[in-house]
Amino acid sequence: MPLANTIRTIRLAFKSLLLHKLRSGLTMLGIVFGVFSVIAMLAIGEGASAQAQQQVLALGATNIIVVTVKPPPDTQQNSSSGGGRRGFSVPQYGLLRSDYDLLTSTLPSISGAVRMREILSEARYLQRTINARLVGSTTEYSDMNHLQLLRGRFLSDQDERDMANVCVLGAETASTLFPLEDPLGQIIQVRTHRYTVIGIMRSRTASAAIGGSMSGQDFNKDIYIPLSTFRVRVGDITFTRLSGTFSAEQVELSQITLKVRDMKDVVATSEVVKESLKRTHGSKSDFDVIVPLELLRQADQIRQIFNIVLGSIAAISLVVGGIGIMNIMLATVTERTREIGIRRALGARQRDIIHQFLTETIVLAGSGGLIGILLGLSTPLAFGGLKGIVNNFVLNQGNGTSQMGKMFTEMEPKIAWWSLPIAFGISVGIGIIFGIYPARSAARMDPIEALRHE
Repeated sequence: MPLANTIRTIRLAFKSLLLHKLRSGLTMLGIVFGVFSVIAMLAIGEGASAQAQQQVLALGATNIIVVTVKPPPDTQQNSSSGGGRRGFSVPQYGLLRSDYDLLTSTLPSISGAVRMREILSEARYLQRTINARLVGSTTEYSDMNHLQLLRGRFLSDQDERDMANVCVLGAETASTLFPLEDPLGQIIQVRTHRYTVIGIMRSRTASAAIGGSMSGQDFNKDIYIPLSTFRVRVGDITFTRLSGTFSAEQVELSQITLKVRDMKDVVATSEVVKESLKRTHGSKSDFDVIVPLELLRQADQIRQIFNIVLGSIAAISLVVGGIGIMNIMLATVTERTREIGIRRALGARQRDIIHQFLTETIVLAGSGGLIGILLGLSTPLAFGGLKGIVNNFVLNQGNGTSQMGKMFTEMEPKIAWWSLPIAFGISVGIGIIFGIYPARSAARMDPIEALRHE
């Protein structure tokens, strides 16, 4: 029966391979590491892609983000500023409050909008300080940016109307200023003003920088105050002293985030936003429109390219493993020339000889493929150990952790389950392709010459 013959041939193949355990094992290693590298490389690529997509999704797939961009000096518009400095001119650029009113009143496709203003400033409590991002916004800001409260409450509409001196702290800001005390109800100082802490946010992964338009944002170092309070206490004009130099700039809004009702209207609405702002801002390049949905599509395209490139690089090792199999099988055919002659003399046909040696090659490659899959499944565990080594012996030796180091330590490989059958199929296919020539060489031997072989 064909099935019985196939089972017997497979058993014979295992028996022949086990006669030379070391040689078979070393030959199998090429396939093992080839399959493992395919699975591991694709898992790392999927993990990096998932991390990038998560950061884009954190911006909101139905959001349109309009940000202030500092234009080149020759295109900045100056406004006369008092500030107690006669004749001192301040460059004015960026989004205006009138832009917010224009967009919210003329775009029927949006369901919500949030405006905000931000500056970097030092916050202080007793002798403890932190360089934080002071953000003036409204109560909708937390929902629009997917921020979650740990304790207390976020800003309210009443805080905005009263221009209240209250603040909500990011996770790192709270732990730095209040390592032991309860922050709620305490008073911190930012610049020359004092704010009562009413809430603490949960820790949140930092968003990545997007091109030159939107810098990375570490929400854990934020301090949120009502936008009306920001306007009264800080104002539109900010002054900076650095190394004996003095500079100032006037910005009304740093960012406007628009939420679109239907995802299919996001791209079209973004184009309307661009055209509307171009008419009001003229030739000044002081704003940019970011569409997370488009970034998400680009991230998916990059993921596909990464999978192809990384998979192709890893597949090269499989080809090298296949060459090793061919080399060993050719040597095996030479060693077993007399055995082949005896089988032919007893009535074995050429296709029986081909079947025998090809089965041995497939068993060798298939076994290596299975072991490679088991190693590939351990990629997340191995990557976790590698991250521990990097954290303990590399990142901790320097002065702080770089952005690349943070991305590496936060990334988690994701096994692409579709890669398992593909990698195994390729390993078996490599065994068949590189096993055909040795099998045909064995089948074409002259039986009489094979019997004379010593």
